[in-house]
Amino acid sequence: MAMQTPITNATIRSTPFGVVQSSRQGILRAEVDEVAALVGLTDKEMAYALNMTPRNLHRLKNEQRFGVDASERLLLLNNLLLHALDTFEGRRATVLTWLRTPIRELANQGPLQLLDTVTGFGLVDDVLGRLDYGLPA
Repeated sequence: MAMQTPITNATIRSTPFGVVQSSRQGILRAEVDEVAALVGLTDKEMAYALNMTPRNLHRLKNEQRFGVDASERLLLLNNLLLHALDTFEGRRATVLTWLRTPIRELANQGPLQLLDTVTGFGLVDDVLGRLDYGLPA
């Protein structure tokens, strides 16, 4: 089941150069809630993935743009969640449980725990790729 992203220009933003370009322009704060709603992430989890405190996240107005780093993280998270939804056939609750469950291949950490680094996003996406192809993950 293919899922659509709430972030505008989805096709552009799903390519590596699109992520770079969109990150440089800055993503609106309002889009955080849309990405969180994909699977039901909490404000605390969103702030963690964006490398900021929940308090700082809440202080931003919806029309404010994030800097390059937080914008990139939001786009990576959006793409990761869409991949997970595709892998788990659109089952939001399953994706949310999977994100919070320790996985041996991720050094017994839950996928969400690795999203404090850009490398962590790649590691989690690699595990999803393995699941897509029926490989142990």
